Amino acid sequence: MIGPLTTAIAYLLGSIPFGYLIVRWQRGIDVRQTGSRSIGATNVMRSLGIFGFIATFVLDGGKGLGAVMLASRLTRNDARWVAAAAVAAVAGHVLPVWLGFRGGKGVATGLGVFVALAPIPMALVLAFFAVLVAIFRYVSLGSIVATASFPILVYLMNKPPTPMVIGAASAAALIIASHRANIRRLLTGTENKLGKKS
Repeated sequence: MIGPLTTAIAYLLGSIPFGYLIVRWQRGIDVRQTGSRSIGATNVMRSLGIFGFIATFVLDGGKGLGAVMLASRLTRNDARWVAAAAVAAVAGHVLPVWLGFRGGKGVATGLGVFVALAPIPMALVLAFFAVLVAIFRYVSLGSIVATASFPILVYLMNKPPTPMVIGAASAAALIIASHRANIRRLLTGTENKLGKKS
C-alpha cells in the first residue's frame, strides 16, 4: 500500500498551485485570467515581477523534488513507485484538482522531479536549455527541446531500471503536451521572444 500512497501524495503535492496562491495573496487576482493564463512562474512574473517568478519557481520545483524524494524514502527506492511519483507530481501541477484541472506547464515542477531522478543529466539539460534560449530567444522552445532530451540523457548516461526511463519519458511528455499552444505559435512564427512584451 505504500507505493500507491506515495503516488497519491506526489499528485497532491504537485497540485498545490503556488503561483495562483501567491498572486491571489499579493494582488487579489486570478493569475489564470492574465497573460498566458497559466499558474506557472513565467506568468506570475507578469503580475509580480522577478521576485514573484523566483518564489513560484522555487516552490514549484521544490514540490517536484520533495515528491520524488519522499517516494524514494518510503518505498526504499523502488524504481516503479519513484517513477510513478515523478509522473504524478508533474500531472498534479499540469492538472491540479483544486483548480478544475487547469494548471501550469510543469517546467519548474519537472525540474525538481528530474533533479531528484538524475542530477547529472539534469545539469546537462539546463545547459542545453540556456544555449537554446541564448541562440533563439524562445523560452518555450528551450523548455520543450531540453525536456525532450532528459529521458534520452538518463537512458544513455545512467542506464537506470526500465520504470525510471518510462517515468522520465512520461513526465517529459506531459510537460511537452502542456506546451501545445506554444508549439503552434512557434510553427506559425507568432511566439514571443525573450524580452519582448506580449
